[in-house]
Amino acid sequence: MEKRYKELAPPQRILLGPGPSNVDPRVLQAMSMPLVGHLDPYFLEIMDEVMELLRYVFKTGNRLTIPISGTGSAGMETSLINLVGEGDEVVVGMNGFFGQRMSEIVRRCGGTPIEVKEAWGEALKADSVEKALANSNAKVVALVHAETSTGVLQPLKEICKIVKKYDALLLADTVTSLGGVELDIDQFGVDISYSGTQKCLNCPPGLSPITLNEKTVEFVKDREGKIQSWYLDLNLIEKYWEADRFYHHTAPISMIYGLREALRIIYEEGLEKRWLQHLTASRALIKGLNAMGLETLSTKNNLPSLTAVKIPEGVTDAKVRKTLLNDFNIEIGGGLGDLKGKIWRIGLMGINACEKNVIIVLEALERTLRMEGFSVKPSEGIAAAMEVFEQ
Repeated sequence: MEKRYKELAPPQRILLGPGPSNVDPRVLQAMSMPLVGHLDPYFLEIMDEVMELLRYVFKTGNRLTIPISGTGSAGMETSLINLVGEGDEVVVGMNGFFGQRMSEIVRRCGGTPIEVKEAWGEALKADSVEKALANSNAKVVALVHAETSTGVLQPLKEICKIVKKYDALLLADTVTSLGGVELDIDQFGVDISYSGTQKCLNCPPGLSPITLNEKTVEFVKDREGKIQSWYLDLNLIEKYWEADRFYHHTAPISMIYGLREALRIIYEEGLEKRWLQHLTASRALIKGLNAMGLETLSTKNNLPSLTAVKIPEGVTDAKVRKTLLNDFNIEIGGGLGDLKGKIWRIGLMGINACEKNVIIVLEALERTLRMEGFSVKPSEGIAAAMEVFEQ
C-alpha cells in the first residue's frame, strides 16, 4: 500500500524556551507575500530598507549592516573566519556553552584561543580580559553579550573600554540580546556583532544580522590569504549588498520579507520601550520564582530576555518539562553542557515578554512542581510577579 503523508498540522505552542520564540502574525503574513527575483528592483529596495532597520535596532551607523543567509551560528562562524587566520591569538570569553563554541571555531581557523574563564552563571571580569590582552598578541576579543546557556548578561561597555586601550577588535555575540536588551553598538564601542532572527526579533530562524564598523571592514580586507569559506567571505557578501549588487548567492527572499516586518514592528514600538518591556517581564518572573522557593543561577547580571532557574533537589528535569509541554502547551528549555539537568531556561523574548506569559508560566510551573512533591503555596508566585507589573 502506498504511504500517504498528512498535511502539516503543528501544535500551537507557547515558546518560552531559549528560542525560537513565537513569531508575530504580521511576520508570517509578510513571509507569504509573492516571490520576486533576488535582483528584482522591488527586492533591492527591500534589501536597502532591511539594512536601514538593522542599523536602527543595532543602534549603529555602520555601512556594512546586513543579514547573513544562515542561522545565528552562521553569524558566529562568519565573524570568526573573517577575523582569524593561521597562528592568530584571540581572547575568548569562556563562561558558557556558546563561549566554548567560539573557542572551537577559533581553533578550526588555525588560531589560538586565549580563554578567559569564569564559572557558568558568573559574568566575565573586565580585569581578566585586560590581563589576557596584556599577555598575548591578540588583536580580537570575542565574547557572548547574552549567554543563552546561563542567562548571564556580560558587562559589555566595561570590556569594550579595555579592548580599545589595546587597539583590538571587540566581537560580540548578540543573538539573545538584539531587540530585547540595551545594546548600542556605536556608543558601547563594539566593532563587529552578529545576532539571530528567532529570539527577541520574533522571526523564524534562518538569518543572522551582522554589523561591522569600517575599522573591521578594513581589517578583513587587509588580511593575508583568502578567507577559508567562499560562502561566508564578507568581502564577497559586501559586494552583493552594496550599490552594485554583484551576484553572490540567491537570498532567502521570504525570510528577508519576514525580517523586514519584524524590524518594522520594533521600529513602530520604539527600541527603548522594547528594552523596558523585557526588563519588566524579567523582574516579574524572577520575583515570582523566588516567591515559589526557586533560585536563579545568577544572583546578578541577569539577562532580561532569558532566565536560568536552578532545578530544586528531588525534582526531575525532563519530567517537569514534559508535563509543561503536554499538559500546558508550554515549552521551556533545559540546561546545556555543564548545566544539563541542573537548570531550566525560561525565555521571555519580544512579544513573549508580557504579563500574560509570566503569569501563565508561573501558574503552570507551580502546578507541575506540586505534582513532583515540591512545596509551593498556591498563587504566591503570581502575586509576587503582579506586584512588579502593578508598579
